[in-house]
Amino acid sequence: MIRAAAIVLCLAVSGTAEAQDAGERARAAAEALERAAEDLAVADRASDRVAALTDTIRAYEDGLVAMRDGLRDAAIREAGLRRDLEAREAEVAELLSALQSLGRSDVTQQLLHPDGPVGAARAGMLVALVTPGLAARALALRADLEEVEDLRILQENAAETLRDGLQGVQEARAALSQAVADRTDLPQRFTEDPVKTAILIGATETLDGFASGLAEITEGDTAPETGATLAEGDLALPASGQILRRAGEEDAAGVARPGIVLATAPGALVTTPAAATVRYRGPLLDYGLVIILEPRADLLFVFAGLDTVYGETGQVLPAGAPVGLMAGGAEDTSVLQPNSGGGNARPETLYIEVREGDRPVDPLDWFATDKG
Repeated sequence: MIRAAAIVLCLAVSGTAEAQDAGERARAAAEALERAAEDLAVADRASDRVAALTDTIRAYEDGLVAMRDGLRDAAIREAGLRRDLEAREAEVAELLSALQSLGRSDVTQQLLHPDGPVGAARAGMLVALVTPGLAARALALRADLEEVEDLRILQENAAETLRDGLQGVQEARAALSQAVADRTDLPQRFTEDPVKTAILIGATETLDGFASGLAEITEGDTAPETGATLAEGDLALPASGQILRRAGEEDAAGVARPGIVLATAPGALVTTPAAATVRYRGPLLDYGLVIILEPRADLLFVFAGLDTVYGETGQVLPAGAPVGLMAGGAEDTSVLQPNSGGGNARPETLYIEVREGDRPVDPLDWFATDKG
């Protein structure tokens, strides 16, 4: 059973702005998950189930990222507090000694002074001045120690919560695969000719050549009526993640490609940013598993490096429809590691290329992102 409680994590104890932001994101994801669960409960058609499960997976992914970020912030905060306490070890020992001395002293004994009543009065004034300072330092110390303990407990409890969330998203991915297989009500723009496609793959050595040939073997098709216009520069990225390489930047092997590389979580969901026709799906050259989408005539979105691909060649997909999953989702547990930073210890990489006519263009001209 999919439960919103599986992705809710209390992060307020760390008190940092970052943790509060992560907490807000986790709560927003939980609310989105609740809405998706309601939609799923009343979904009769396979396409409705696909849409609800897509929203469910997105909510789980957002919640898991928020919890991991909050857990990371908690670990950083705890480490900082422990370092501060260790650096103040002598001061803390002196403070505790003073407080213990005051606690053991008899009131009558405190009033006795070798210099008589005047000395006793002066000593009393000094104690009155010093005691509030000691008390304030003691309260601050106690607050720090309590925060360390709260953070430790939070980190211990978070692992189970994250595992529940990871199990939930895995169940949703499995259900999505079945719902996609059951879906039969999508428009079919054309039927793939596997022989022509195989000949084209065998005859081309570059994505440029394949994309040009792809247009030729499907020449005469008419663009589908999607009822929406493409907002260039404002489309959502097909998956959640961080940009590793921009268009034209060389990789470790010195190869520069015209697309961008997006680091995603293992098993991340990949969706179509706009209504589009599936022009090709399958392995291609050295790009791995690829899906090529055509949102309009003479415009192609190429997504490469997937582990699973949804949809059939010639189908017209609505905006936001799932087109595949990245690798690593079934067994990867790097999401449980609090020190993995904002991403994952072993991120997957999605290659994104956009082609207008017979030439590639910078994908960031089409996709909105604030990540570098």
